[in-house]
Amino acid sequence: MATLPQVLNQEIRRLARSEARSVLKQTKRLVTEHRRALAALKRKNKDQERKIAFLEARERERVAQPVAVNGDAPKGRFSPRWLASHRNKLKLSAQDYARLAGVSALSIYAWEKGKSKPRAKQVAILVGLRAVKKREAVRRLELLGSKEAKQKVAGKKAKRKAKKK
Repeated sequence: MATLPQVLNQEIRRLARSEARSVLKQTKRLVTEHRRALAALKRKNKDQERKIAFLEARERERVAQPVAVNGDAPKGRFSPRWLASHRNKLKLSAQDYARLAGVSALSIYAWEKGKSKPRAKQVAILVGLRAVKKREAVRRLELLGSKEAKQKVAGKKAKRKAKKK
């Protein structure tokens, strides 16, 4: 025959199991909801990353073609001195400036030294680059994948953080 303490222990165990089951049921439901929400966020994030990659590729293509040369393109004169001063004003290496212009770095050097002259199509591109300011040039180079431009941007961000402190 069962004694009073045994009966009480059995009843306590039964109630505890019942309570634990109800709490566990709620917890399982919440975990399932969170997993669904997390999966939806992952899908949304993946779609956004895909869209961003597509847009960055389109922007790189657009920036790689500096100026569309057609009959209406602005005509301008070429000056080796101006080219050197503009490149120095933007604080860009010849290689980075060449990326902006869509030519080789050696061409930039030769043009600056007056050893050669750019063709009409290249002059039109250089005329288009006259309007480019330093920030825009760095942004374009960053899109084109220039390591120096990325370092410049990283350096500026570090300086801003240091000023805020």
